[in-house]
Amino acid sequence: MQWVRDQVAAYEASGGREANTLQGGKDPIVVITSVGAKSGKLRKNPVMRVEKDGVYVAVASKGGAPENPSWHDNFLAHPLVDLQDGPEPRSFRARLTSGEERATWWAHAVATWSTYAAYQEKTDREIPVFVLEPVED
Repeated sequence: MQWVRDQVAAYEASGGREANTLQGGKDPIVVITSVGAKSGKLRKNPVMRVEKDGVYVAVASKGGAPENPSWHDNFLAHPLVDLQDGPEPRSFRARLTSGEERATWWAHAVATWSTYAAYQEKTDREIPVFVLEPVED
């Protein structure tokens, strides 16, 4: 979508000083770059900033749609991603959570951005939660 491309371009060009909130709001975002599962091309997505102790969470909510966002499959196929939260991107490994771990991170995500709970109510699927852990150099 063009607005996503525009937001990502503005975010990256400004080192995260501009276009760093959800469109039309005050909620902070980060930009995640992944490799397309089918295309192999780089894909950049702004997602809500959910972080704890240097570990980030990416919630595959797609606004409560019945299907996962395309980046869900990208993370599964190519778990090494770059995440930009400020001026410079860093490398992370994305890992899909389940069970108690998912429940813990889901609760943290909802506490950070309560709209996730409303998204879960809109869909029959359990919204996937990825943990993004830093990759050490």
